[in-house]
Amino acid sequence: MKALSNSVRYRTLVGTIMCQFGLGSVYTWSLFNEGLSSKLSEPLTQVALTFGLLSMALAVASSLSSRLQEKFGLRTVAIGAGLGLGLGLYLTSTAGSLPALFIYGGILVGAADGTGYLLTLSNCVKWFPERKGLASACAIGAYGLGSLGFKYLNLTLLTHFGMESAFHIWALLAVLLVVGGALLMKEAPQVPVNATSAGTQDYALNEAIRQPRYWMLALIFLTVCMSGLYLIGVAKDVGERYVDLPASVAADTVAIIAAANLLGRLVLGILSDKLARIHIISFAIACALAGMSLLLFVPLNAYSFFVAVACVAFAFGGTITVYPGLVSDFFGMANLARNYGLIYLGFGIGSVIGSIVSFTFGGFLPTFYMILALLVTSLLCSISLWPNLGGAHEPIRAH
Repeated sequence: MKALSNSVRYRTLVGTIMCQFGLGSVYTWSLFNEGLSSKLSEPLTQVALTFGLLSMALAVASSLSSRLQEKFGLRTVAIGAGLGLGLGLYLTSTAGSLPALFIYGGILVGAADGTGYLLTLSNCVKWFPERKGLASACAIGAYGLGSLGFKYLNLTLLTHFGMESAFHIWALLAVLLVVGGALLMKEAPQVPVNATSAGTQDYALNEAIRQPRYWMLALIFLTVCMSGLYLIGVAKDVGERYVDLPASVAADTVAIIAAANLLGRLVLGILSDKLARIHIISFAIACALAGMSLLLFVPLNAYSFFVAVACVAFAFGGTITVYPGLVSDFFGMANLARNYGLIYLGFGIGSVIGSIVSFTFGGFLPTFYMILALLVTSLLCSISLWPNLGGAHEPIRAH
């Protein structure tokens, strides 16, 4: 019986890695902005809003995915997410107007991606209660590697087949990976939460939102996500237009971001089991602040630009990984899904705000200055929370 259980959970792990790899491919979106801008005869800053809408839809869908799982089951929802992702990418290739691009590439692709992301990740972790860190690292790493792997694949497709065919092949591969992975997965047995981190009280959502520290954590999360997601969405274009890099060199920014994002998830995730998570988050904010300062105040060449975007991507990846544990440090494990779910909306809201500012003022710099100011504010907020660590001194352990 134990051998059967091990077989099921390792098969689920493989399926989760496949799903996450396919879902992570959306982070190569900036490779297509220039082509979409030319096709639609629309300004690049307006086309780039698509990725902001994608991120917003991803965040909302992630927050609601557990309800879909309760109603339809894990496998059915994950298969639906894969089919929706493929359909959204295919329809994006047919978009003949900006509103159609926003609907297909922004809302549909983002909703499908978000539905599959947190659902499959959390299910995988439940299968490995004694190795939560390892399971998370495998799933989160696959999501980051999806961006890196599809960067080279999509560049090759764009070069040899053109934009529309590149979208078609990307859509097919995404469906195969996500649906194939879903077929390997099995829903984890429900285990009641009977333990929390030392000294931490469990708060219901209506209790948590009455506390200033909840909204400080929400602002920090929104800010770091805004910096990372906005830069990911326009990285190649910033390299070409702001740093005057050749298109081939600017495209390497996508790989730099993917690698730094993955490194942040792994390094800061591991450190968060050894150090207070709020200290880790303060360090992540400082990294993002350093990267944004480089972009704004230092004469840029290819190397300094790569360092700048790597700092921001490292901070973003690490923050996404550490934040569920951080929220449980302050508000307990019992209501983590709801308490973190509301904060997670900042993932999409931050990206949309960044894109709207760029859209309104017609350039990258206004958004960069706004992010810089918010990062300074967030760093001060995170430091102010150090005396209120509570259970955050101790890593969360299964009992």
